Amino acid sequence: MGESVPLAVGGVRLLKNGTEVSYNQSKPFGQPPSITFERGNYTVEYSAPLQDNHLQGTFEKAYQVTITIPREFDVRNPLLAGLSMGANTTRFADNTTIVQWNKVYSFDLRFYEKDREDLLYFFLQFMGILIFVLVVIPYIMSMKREE
Repeated sequence: MGESVPLAVGGVRLLKNGTEVSYNQSKPFGQPPSITFERGNYTVEYSAPLQDNHLQGTFEKAYQVTITIPREFDVRNPLLAGLSMGANTTRFADNTTIVQWNKVYSFDLRFYEKDREDLLYFFLQFMGILIFVLVVIPYIMSMKREE
């Protein structure tokens, strides 16, 4: 209910101008682990488990967020994907996608696999055929009876 929940991450890397730098890691008793480092402009990279192809984050200060989506995933179909306000997407020739937000306190990203998009189109086609059979054909048949 609005309370911050820490995310268990691994493979933490701290980069300054593209070069990895050291940081202090602490785990106070009863507290989640945290890292500290000198004040400056850094990039933090980490690995974390995802659930339901949904990624979101909230910060206490505004940050620039950049997420690279591998080629097997996509965010272009608004029926299947979701991007919070202010997202800029860039699609590359190798089918990878970069999604960026500038100075945001939170972000929300939902992505999907190609199979899910194929399934959506199959479902929409099936519904179109069903509507045609249940609505259009009976209407045409009733028009012929009246003549």
